[in-house]
Amino acid sequence: MKFPYGISDFKKIIEQNLFYVDRTDRIPLLEEAGYQLLFLRPRRFGKSLLLNMLSNYYDVANADEFETLFGHLAIGKNPTEKHNQYLVMTWDFSKVDARGTIEEIQGRLYDHVNNSIKASAEKYQLDVVINRGNAVSSFDDFLRASCAKNHKLYLFIDEYDNFANEVMASKVHNNDRYADLVYGEGILKSLFKNVKAAAAGNGLDRVFITGVSPVIMADISSGYNVATNIYRYPRFNDLCGFNEAEIKQALHQVANECQQNGELVDIEAAMKTMRQFYNGYCFNQHDLTSVYNPTLALYFLKSLQEEYRYPDDLLDHNLGMDRDRINYIAQLPNGPALIQRICDDSQQVIVPKLHDRFGVKDMLEQEQEEEALASLLYYLGVLTQDKVVALGKLQLRIPNLVIRSLYVEKLRKLLLPDVQLSDFSQAKEQFFITGDLQPLCEFIQERLNIFSNRDYRWVNEFAIKTAFMMLLFDDRLYIVDSEPELKRQYADFTLIARPDMRKYEMLDHLMEFKFVKLSDVNLSGKEVQHLSEKALQELPQVQAAFTAAFAQLETYQPILFDRYGEDILRLQTTAVVAVEFERLVWWKEKWQN
Repeated sequence: MKFPYGISDFKKIIEQNLFYVDRTDRIPLLEEAGYQLLFLRPRRFGKSLLLNMLSNYYDVANADEFETLFGHLAIGKNPTEKHNQYLVMTWDFSKVDARGTIEEIQGRLYDHVNNSIKASAEKYQLDVVINRGNAVSSFDDFLRASCAKNHKLYLFIDEYDNFANEVMASKVHNNDRYADLVYGEGILKSLFKNVKAAAAGNGLDRVFITGVSPVIMADISSGYNVATNIYRYPRFNDLCGFNEAEIKQALHQVANECQQNGELVDIEAAMKTMRQFYNGYCFNQHDLTSVYNPTLALYFLKSLQEEYRYPDDLLDHNLGMDRDRINYIAQLPNGPALIQRICDDSQQVIVPKLHDRFGVKDMLEQEQEEEALASLLYYLGVLTQDKVVALGKLQLRIPNLVIRSLYVEKLRKLLLPDVQLSDFSQAKEQFFITGDLQPLCEFIQERLNIFSNRDYRWVNEFAIKTAFMMLLFDDRLYIVDSEPELKRQYADFTLIARPDMRKYEMLDHLMEFKFVKLSDVNLSGKEVQHLSEKALQELPQVQAAFTAAFAQLETYQPILFDRYGEDILRLQTTAVVAVEFERLVWWKEKWQN
């Protein structure tokens, strides 16, 4: 079995017998859904492969290959009447360079569309006039030529918002180029107006559009207001992405191949790792079944199959654009506050509904409510649907640990902009290996003033937990969780060694944080600063905080042993007490095996 990592060519996957998860059973449902469809998913979620599969299915030129390509798949056993009945054309806007002036962008967009038209005209032997200065004219002429031969067109538009998003994000506070794309008679709006007109009985029968968010579609408004939005239909929740059973089956196949080569794979441990790092996406509130990111899943499976080990970095660098999306949100009004809120697992991000009609101008120029910003993060794939709560509102969450790592990274840059990883790496590693938290406590204590002038909700243990989480988060070594549910109880922070990293000398960590106010100890900040370490620990209020912390840790510890295995964990429990933002003191219970 070979994994088609990075391959979106359906014909190549089938002809070379590469790993393929069959979604052709949805073709009849797609036909029933409408003639012009809009399907949104985060980047690298398999949208291009979906379009390529549909293109091969409907292409009249592929009629002789239908049995080869689809005979063994679900649709091959019961095809629809429309298979191999269309001329097909694909515009892939991810290929359009977003750099330069609006004139340069227009030239590249027209070149891409014209090249697609020319290739299709040659493929179907149509006499079409290509107008290099006006791709809309070229498209009209293609439709004229196809109608003359009694053919209808199925148009696929992949990543419809890609280059427009790049223009939008390139300069958050100067979006003139974006306005020239989508407002008034902007290039993109004009192009979609022509697509809309062509679908009104002028030779264009069906359109399937993919993208990341509805923002661009909202901005071109009347230019293209005829698409049926299917991205939140329950029946299409896993149209792109893998489910749990499919991942488990693939892991079993990989394990069998590895065993034949003398290598053993712990399927249960691999499954648990994939679930925590790659699962968790849900695109429909009526069926909250989660799906795996397909690109990340293939990345992991390919490494396990070829190298007999997990990838060194569980975040595929090809998904680094997710980092850019969080950075973009952080530059919007109220963006930093939302990122901080998302990282606080003791709070929930709840919206009355997901927005799907909001434009960029409002996002950039107005202080958006949490609902709009959270909706955009949902479409970008860095928040997902969790559950429906009171009054039908929707609770959102971070999908998995890969995405959580990006939030933590951004939060660290927001709150500690001058701190580099090398500044605290030695202190962090000392804690990982020996359990000695003192160097990291001293490092954080010097920087506690970053919280002292923040709003009221930071005046608690969340501020302290956030500081440690930002610096200790390391998904290269650990399964990192903040507020993990332990049988309806919540620990503040856990670091559980990844199964593939247990060969190294490192501890597992369970941590609890407590916050004591200056008014509780009846001392000033300066007085607390001048206390010795011993005197600070002996304050009755600090002692009480430690007692409460270890009482909680004692209840969490057996649950973790039960979850991960008492014979596997090398668990150290650590309590940290902050006396407001003046001093930190910590205590640990030594790991014993």
